[in-house]
Amino acid sequence: MADGDFDPTQLSDSQKEALSTYTVVTNQEPSAAISLLERSQWNVQIAIAKFFDGEPPDPVEEARASMASSPAPPAGSSRQETLMNGFPPSPRPSNRPRLDAAPRIVPQPEHQNVYRTPFILALVLTPFNLIYRLLSGSLGLFAYLFSFLPRMLSGRAGSRAQPRRQRDTTGRRPLNARDTAARFIREFEEEYGQHELSFFSNGYAQAYDLAKKDLKFLLVVLLSPEHDDTSTFVRSTLLSPEVANYINDPQNKIILWAGSVQDSEAYQISNALNCSKFPFAAVVAHTPEDSSTSMSTIARISGLIPPSAFVARLRSAISHHSTSLERARSSRNEQQAARNLREEQNSAYERSLAQDRERARQRREEEEARSRTEREKKAKAEAAERATRDLEQWRQWRAQRIPAEPSASGEGITRVSIRMTSGERVVRKFRAESDMEDLYAFVECYDILSGGAVSSSTSAPQGYQHRYRFRLVSPMPRVVHDLGGGDPIGKRIGRSGNLLVESIDDDDDGYDDI
Repeated sequence: MADGDFDPTQLSDSQKEALSTYTVVTNQEPSAAISLLERSQWNVQIAIAKFFDGEPPDPVEEARASMASSPAPPAGSSRQETLMNGFPPSPRPSNRPRLDAAPRIVPQPEHQNVYRTPFILALVLTPFNLIYRLLSGSLGLFAYLFSFLPRMLSGRAGSRAQPRRQRDTTGRRPLNARDTAARFIREFEEEYGQHELSFFSNGYAQAYDLAKKDLKFLLVVLLSPEHDDTSTFVRSTLLSPEVANYINDPQNKIILWAGSVQDSEAYQISNALNCSKFPFAAVVAHTPEDSSTSMSTIARISGLIPPSAFVARLRSAISHHSTSLERARSSRNEQQAARNLREEQNSAYERSLAQDRERARQRREEEEARSRTEREKKAKAEAAERATRDLEQWRQWRAQRIPAEPSASGEGITRVSIRMTSGERVVRKFRAESDMEDLYAFVECYDILSGGAVSSSTSAPQGYQHRYRFRLVSPMPRVVHDLGGGDPIGKRIGRSGNLLVESIDDDDDGYDDI
């Protein structure tokens, strides 16, 4: 619609209302306001912002103008590009515009700041400090005793005062980064209701580190509750479905952190990011072309802008730096894959080495067990050989000490009939006062005595203690004649008797009694 053809009757009711609101605020003539409202899509707030802040150039119109003013390509440019004869490279700027570095802000609450007074000044102020402490203690006691007075006075004053629409934000208690973020999210939801945005629930430094670690884009939104455009920006732009969907899209890899400049952390961040106007938004990302650890501010969005322009600015910044981040991400993935491969190889080598060590240990244990078994067998064979040799030597020695058989005509004679384990029956006479051990020794040495191979020069073996592996038993009634008791043969057997030789094993209960 041209300025000279302005006709109020051609406007709709909503357009007439927008024109009326715009002219009341700006005092501009309706004929001049129509063109600006049309360029602002009849959005009163955008038109008013353009009127006071200045209207930025239209990128679409600039692109159309540049395309129209660009010279036509030469006729020869329509030829095909080949490896030997290609198109000349497009001119590129010699140096890339350097981005502003985005520092990592770790705020310190004001109550934690320590200021050390010089020593001389502290001496001068000591009396005043003592007076201040006395007065503050007295006033504190007075306030404790008369604590009801402020409530009474505030109740009377409150009934006459007008209600305030804005929340009193003075005296905000400084908190740590996590609690400050939680307080902002809670106040944001109380002010604007439920929303679809997912704010980072920790401090700026943690969001900064996460974006740097995962190679994501950090969107920083700084709000000033005292600014007139804050509520409009949040409701019409930040919480619009277009902006929320773009931020929440996981393909864009955006971490959203927001804060209020009434908090110390957000205020320090606004100074670090060179914020000049609220509401303010900035995109921080890793710039590998600067250095391997640099984080830069790749976009700044100030003031009240429509959702489409906000998303367009975000999309332009992200698409411009996505290539470098993809290269850095690919390089990091390759490094991580190489690191994982080395770790797997080292782990496989360690497992193989551990298996070799285990097999060597098992072989060593088997060899030690084999050697121990051989030593034990050898020791047992030597012990058995030594026991056999000592037994034979003992039998030779004991055979020569057995008393000779007395004549049958003498008195005090005991006749004993002995059935050997071989079934042979042997009859022998012993003196009645002879010890029972002589009878056992006769049975033990019978084969030597019967063979006549008794040696008179054999001595007793050193350290050998003989044990009889048999017992003498009277069959009817069964009586075991052991070596215990010390009674002579005549008292144990009488004038004559029949005895059986019974072999006993090592585990026989009666073995220890023989």
